[in-house]
Amino acid sequence: MAFKITDACVSCGSCASQCPVEAIKEGKDRFEIDPEVCVSCGACASQCPVEAIIQD
Repeated sequence: MAFKITDACVSCGSCASQCPVEAIKEGKDRFEIDPEVCVSCGACASQCPVEAIIQD
């Protein structure tokens, strides 16, 4: 089950630097997780300072 980034994202980028498979990229309004690449490790969610990453 992949993770997704909610509207609470403040675009700090800390999640992208923690992703071991580089599934997180900067989008137009916030960072986005590619569900096809995400391995559901949760590293991004534990790093998010505003808890904007949830399991999809």
